[in-house]
Amino acid sequence: MRRRFRVSGRVQGVFYRASAEREATRLGVAGFARNERDGTVTVEAEGPPDAVARLEAWCCLGPLRATVTDVAVEDLAPLGTEGFTAR
Repeated sequence: MRRRFRVSGRVQGVFYRASAEREATRLGVAGFARNERDGTVTVEAEGPPDAVARLEAWCCLGPLRATVTDVAVEDLAPLGTEGFTAR
């Protein structure tokens, strides 16, 4: 399965992307995390449903210095992506 998470709050400048990359790699999830111009972070995750769900739960908390106020979730068609990058 593949999902996009649009994460709002204090999520830039707090190592959110790098932490998401570590967590996704630990879970065996492919995809990416990138900062957006509006101050949000977009995370796209592809992998087994349970692993993607665990990354979604992590996205709702983020790293220690983050303050997540909202996570918008969108289901996407799987692309066969491998590896996870913080862009």
